[in-house]
Amino acid sequence: MTIQFGLIGGGVMGEALLARIIAQQVYPANAILVSDPSAPRRAYLTQTYGVNVTTDNQQVMAATKAILLAIKPQIFAPVVAGLQLDQPSETIVMSILAGTPLQQLETAFSQQPVVRVMPNTPAQVGAGMSAIAGGKLATPAHLATAKQILATVGAVVEVPESMLDAVTGLSGSGPGYVALIVEAMADGGVAAGLPRPIAMQLAIQTVLGTATLLQETGMHPGQLKDQVTSPGGTTIAGIAHLEQQGMRSALIEAVRTATNRAKELGKQ
Repeated sequence: MTIQFGLIGGGVMGEALLARIIAQQVYPANAILVSDPSAPRRAYLTQTYGVNVTTDNQQVMAATKAILLAIKPQIFAPVVAGLQLDQPSETIVMSILAGTPLQQLETAFSQQPVVRVMPNTPAQVGAGMSAIAGGKLATPAHLATAKQILATVGAVVEVPESMLDAVTGLSGSGPGYVALIVEAMADGGVAAGLPRPIAMQLAIQTVLGTATLLQETGMHPGQLKDQVTSPGGTTIAGIAHLEQQGMRSALIEAVRTATNRAKELGKQ
């Protein structure tokens, strides 16, 4: 069968997309080719998903629909240097390389449509958030294909590339903030007398349930907060303490600081 989807880099994020693409039948396994330098990794991907594997990145470039670059930014230059890119192609090149701007990608893939992607780690369980920005040759049809692929691992939004650093600071780095909050809530439960496993379960489910409620109802977070804060009650007492400790401003500054760091990395 003709190779339709190519993947350069079979690591965690690449595998997350691979698994969902196959499960949701976007492309069949035997129409997917994955390039990875690790023999154990190639064997694992073949045995687990039934995909074709190779060590030759050039073979991946023959894919007819889309190619995903899921490599470390540090090896982008040597990987591209080993490719023959002198023929025009309608195959989309999707890049999840942090700090690698469209200009750099389009210089390398000058005759192909390029889409830059900022995913996040919940993509591993199909609950990711991806933002995409298309290059000069990327048409609405190309972007629609990219969205179809990325929708297998969660929600997708299209933004100008100038916003991708802010996306990185919010949803890209956000799982780290939420994990810290969950851990702290569980620690609080332990401090209040709960066993660690129960405290962790309560914290995780509370965050998950609250996010689901906000998503499914479209309710503003402030409205939900008001619903659960009765006069003189426990929740308003807890919120007052959080405000006193500057939690809201700390999270705002965390996003801004991460955004600024993303901009710095993009200039290196």
